[in-house]
Amino acid sequence: MSTSVPVPRFSPKTVGLMAATVTVLIWTSFIVIARASADPSRGGVLNPFDIVYARIWGASLILLPWALWLNARDQARRLQSGGATSDTVGSSLWGLSPLPLRMTVKVGFFGGLIYGMLAYSGFVYAPAAHASVLMPGSLPLWTALLAVWVLGDRITVARAIGLLLIVVGDLLVGGASLLNALDGSGVWRGDVLFMSASLVWSIYSVLVRRHALDAVRATMAITALAFVVYVPIYTALLLLGWVPGQVLVAPARDVVFQMFFQGVGSVVISGITFTKMIQHYGPVRSTMITALVPGLSAISAAIFLGEPLHWNLLAGLALVTAGIVFGVRKAGSVAPKIVAVDAISTGAKG
Repeated sequence: MSTSVPVPRFSPKTVGLMAATVTVLIWTSFIVIARASADPSRGGVLNPFDIVYARIWGASLILLPWALWLNARDQARRLQSGGATSDTVGSSLWGLSPLPLRMTVKVGFFGGLIYGMLAYSGFVYAPAAHASVLMPGSLPLWTALLAVWVLGDRITVARAIGLLLIVVGDLLVGGASLLNALDGSGVWRGDVLFMSASLVWSIYSVLVRRHALDAVRATMAITALAFVVYVPIYTALLLLGWVPGQVLVAPARDVVFQMFFQGVGSVVISGITFTKMIQHYGPVRSTMITALVPGLSAISAAIFLGEPLHWNLLAGLALVTAGIVFGVRKAGSVAPKIVAVDAISTGAKG
């Protein structure tokens, strides 16, 4: 007589809580670790483009074999059913992307190539606290404006108030650095890069919504494009000595850490846990939970990196967080689909 050992099962509430905790922890750590890694004054051995390189490799090791399996399974099913492919069904890049080539290039350019280069470059010039306000805090603003233009969405009065709070918070942080653009610090460059990264990710988010793309397949597609475009080009530039990157000669521990955290953690794990959080809490409550990220990352930067929290940063954080929470709460019963997009984009994908 055989006996089976019962497998422990967590309740949906526990799964949702763990998913929310992991998501917020990774998104908060992303900002602090990216600043600590990319800031030249902290003695990091990898530059921003090296970190992007490691991020792509880390995510690719998980997502691309998964995509190959997914494409093989989908192809077998299509052959059995005799179904035709559409603009968002099919594969490309030798099976590494589960989306057609045109769609892969469209979403991959913004979500896979440009975003990472802009975001990590911003950390060279500006503190993590600035990134806390200007990247995750600005995403609902950019996404809402793009959704009005591209998708014809309507901004309610309550939503407009929330976006106004975000704009004022951004101006308190980014505006101050722009006023001091001639002081030689270069902080304004980082703020511009953070805002640009936020805009680029918002474009990706709106494209995902416009074409009704599956989140997992879209993530695989942007990773696949980055792998087949960025990795070989950057590798060739490094071998030829045309760029000052160190990723091929840096200590293995530094490269592996960035691969694991920036690639596996920020892209793969947080993507899965965020999806689980949405399933349990819904888009409205999930966005309210992720509104903790700007404040937590700024406080963490002050504790672990010794960055000062000036009054304008604290005020900007408060306004941006309030804008996210207010806008989402008021929009919850009016436009749940719009809120879902904002919830996805608020994470900045890490």
